[in-house]
Amino acid sequence: MDLTYRAEDFTRTITVADYIERFRDAERFAACCRECGNYNRSWCCPPFDFDVELRLRGYKNLLLIATVITPCSQGLPLTESRTLLRPERVRLNNRLHQLELEHQALAASYVGSCLYCPEGSCTRPSGGECRHPELVRPSLEAYGFDIGRTTSELFGLELKWGSEGRMPERFVLVCGLFHNALSVEW
Repeated sequence: MDLTYRAEDFTRTITVADYIERFRDAERFAACCRECGNYNRSWCCPPFDFDVELRLRGYKNLLLIATVITPCSQGLPLTESRTLLRPERVRLNNRLHQLELEHQALAASYVGSCLYCPEGSCTRPSGGECRHPELVRPSLEAYGFDIGRTTSELFGLELKWGSEGRMPERFVLVCGLFHNALSVEW
């Protein structure tokens, strides 16, 4: 099975206040999160022990990164999507953590399972502490943001969905960096 792909990053910077005003619908996305099997079972997912909006408003700007991942072979089984996406998720996370340290910023990752513990082994359901709190970052969706609107309005990209057990023609991973710098280069 050919799991090769092409990946391209696109970036936009928006003020945090504007992003919250235009793209955050905390109640709607909290309801979606509650329906997910990871809700309260992963340290990446809600509920959080902090006020999300208060935390985010501590930053002036948000660098958004939309990574378009196009499999070289079409019609691949959807069950292979995690394997296909993992190298890009690792690359994005490493870069976000680097920028977070350089700019005293806050990274927001992408939706999906945690990269740092094997699936189903998170300590949260048993009341344990996160094994990797220095690495785990919630997604923009977990913070209540509408990624579909973000991709369409800020990047001109419509999200695609798989069907009949097959991957879509492309994936779009969206992550961000909340910061107070004049600018941040991706």
